[in-house]
Amino acid sequence: MTSVFNWPVRVYYEDTDAGGIVYYANYLRYFERARTEWLREIGVDQIHMRAEHNAIFVVKATAVEYHASARLDDALRITSVVEKIGRASIVFAQEAWCEERRLASAKVTICCVDVAQWRSIPLPSSVLAKINPNL
Repeated sequence: MTSVFNWPVRVYYEDTDAGGIVYYANYLRYFERARTEWLREIGVDQIHMRAEHNAIFVVKATAVEYHASARLDDALRITSVVEKIGRASIVFAQEAWCEERRLASAKVTICCVDVAQWRSIPLPSSVLAKINPNL
């Protein structure tokens, strides 16, 4: 559970504000994409999860701290670490880096929900086995 997933992203003009600085909410987009790519890398197909288990992941909570600014054309590295796996949720520690400069850090909790009833449900066992093979 302590391995770090790294995902690269480039800052494009559309990511920045009028001053050429990455707009603060875009870090949440980068974190979302990194979590999605992590799921894909470990073999969790979210379309299949919805079709087979009628379940999806939704963001339950975020806490973000901003440390420095990214600028147009910067090459960023988004890191994701699973900190905790609950019955129906996963807590991630995520950071955005530009070279050795930490730009933003976040705690993000995602929750597994039943699409039909829109309530939290336990992580499907096949998904849990891919997230944490040691269980």
